[in-house]
Amino acid sequence: MKMKEIKEATVDELNAHKRDLRQESFHLRLQQQSGQLERPSRFKEIRREVARIETVLTQRTKGAK
Repeated sequence: MKMKEIKEATVDELNAHKRDLRQESFHLRLQQQSGQLERPSRFKEIRREVARIETVLTQRTKGAK
């Protein structure tokens, strides 16, 4: 997801996407432990995308107050 898409998404959509990314991260860790991981760079991508989502969610909650 691009930052523009993240900013346009609703809070529910962002929370769902964040949950999906965390699930994918979990599965990637399992693949890494078993030696079947094809793209180790995906860890970095997931971590950054989750951080972007959390940043937007935090901005929205602080902006709403």
